[in-house]
Amino acid sequence: MSSDAPGVSDRNTNFLGNMNSHSFVSSLALALTVSLGSAACVAQDDSSNEEADVETTESALTATSPERAVAARLGLPTRFAIGLGNDAEGYDPNKVSAYNLGPKLDIHYMYLSGLPGEGGWTDWNSPTGEYVTMHANAAKARGVVPMFTLYQAAAWGENNLSAFNNADFMTKYWRGVRTMFTKLGALGSPSIAHIEPDLWGYTQQKGDDPARVPMKVGALVPECSDLPANVAGFGKCIVRLGRKLAPKAVIGFQASDFAAFTNGVSDPTRIGKYLNSVGGAEADIVVVETLDRDAGCFEAGTDPNCKRSGNFYWREADYAKHLAWARTIRTVTGKPLLWWQMPLGVPATTCGWSGKYRDNRVEYLFSHGWEFAAAGGIGAVFGTGAANQTTVRSDGGQFKNAMTRYLSHGGNGLN
Repeated sequence: MSSDAPGVSDRNTNFLGNMNSHSFVSSLALALTVSLGSAACVAQDDSSNEEADVETTESALTATSPERAVAARLGLPTRFAIGLGNDAEGYDPNKVSAYNLGPKLDIHYMYLSGLPGEGGWTDWNSPTGEYVTMHANAAKARGVVPMFTLYQAAAWGENNLSAFNNADFMTKYWRGVRTMFTKLGALGSPSIAHIEPDLWGYTQQKGDDPARVPMKVGALVPECSDLPANVAGFGKCIVRLGRKLAPKAVIGFQASDFAAFTNGVSDPTRIGKYLNSVGGAEADIVVVETLDRDAGCFEAGTDPNCKRSGNFYWREADYAKHLAWARTIRTVTGKPLLWWQMPLGVPATTCGWSGKYRDNRVEYLFSHGWEFAAAGGIGAVFGTGAANQTTVRSDGGQFKNAMTRYLSHGGNGLN
């Protein structure tokens, strides 16, 4: 989901290590060798290549913060984690880009789209749901945490909330949830279940009271017969099933900045409170986004996947605004943050073209990772949110080189 507009109907086209009381975070000067052609966008100044000296407080080093607790539960090091996903190269889960990159990543994510019996993810392999097992085992074999983004809500149409009160839709929906958690439980090791990235934003647009969005819950899920038949019962039931079937899974709901506005500005306090009311309080993390595809794609405005208006190629002030928003989400929910589906574009003075659109989020995060950690983040996973975007195969080595340098410097410490 983008930070600029709610419409994403194409989601499924897919340092503190062991330090003392102080840490020095190097600015990672990236060797940007990709040559991008001219396009219909205006060059913008970017000031994200600054050196930063950061002191880590003694309390952050000695206390077991929620960030460190989740990292430990996932078996991750006590530094800001980096991942990659939606990067399949064919059908072999061992041949995704993340595993062929070179430097070892911390997290790998894949989408679970569609409904059982309708060509959805449970039907992609045999036996039912084997897709999760295949990708989870491939990650586990490499010491990488598998992450799955459950994206079943759009199967009958983006933002079609009436489907959630339809017995046919919901019978299939709950079958998919149960299959996912059963497979993750059988894995026997930590994983991340990212639940419906856009749904919570769409439901809050109907109002801050969860009762305004009816959903079939207890009538179809015996374990949740005591929960209300609305979006609050729905979210809480998902967490309950996860705890029962996959106790080692870390569960995350997503905070979408389009969910609620006050005086024309995205309101993270309302969004955080709403997430808590619909099951986020029982979950483990909150997932957030900066943008779901390359800025240059929107700036060029020619690709059918990129037809929004807004501010896309961020400057320092834009990152500061976003991080303040994210920090409020962290405070209100009490849950650590995980940035998801960050674009892979390379900074440039022109928009670029299909497969080589520009962006500066890789550059900014790797040179300012401590800001994301300080906001309450445990990590960031990069990936494409639509077709035709820049990938690790087309970025001229930007992501690979940045990750290599990041690991050589020890990473950014968690709160």
